[in-house]
Amino acid sequence: MKKVITYGTFDLLHYGHINLLRRAKEQGDYLIVALSTDEFNRGKGKECYFPYEKRKALLEAIRYVDLVIPETSWEQKREDVREFKVDVFVMGDDWKGKFDFLSDLCEVVYLPRTPEISTTKIKSDLLSKEESD
Repeated sequence: MKKVITYGTFDLLHYGHINLLRRAKEQGDYLIVALSTDEFNRGKGKECYFPYEKRKALLEAIRYVDLVIPETSWEQKREDVREFKVDVFVMGDDWKGKFDFLSDLCEVVYLPRTPEISTTKIKSDLLSKEESD
């Protein structure tokens, strides 16, 4: 069985996230999603609309996702790859080159983002709409 892992916050779940998860799953047989915890996001200066448990439930309902684990630090990636016997590490290409340090443990793949959508764009559009109302 070929195991794949990806990481993210997955707040305000949208079709760009689904595209990434579908293409990540196509890289193997079993997809693990390491979901950033609320505490980890706060440390990165991010505040989520949905709390961790709600975001986790949404991801678990997606057919491409086999397992959701918590992401609590930047440093845990090497440990996760070893612990879960991961064959392929997948991230969006906006992170290109940032995780090449894992290539001694597994294949590292950067997938193209869905260009016209992002959580940041959704939040910005909603804020603009609110200000114009």
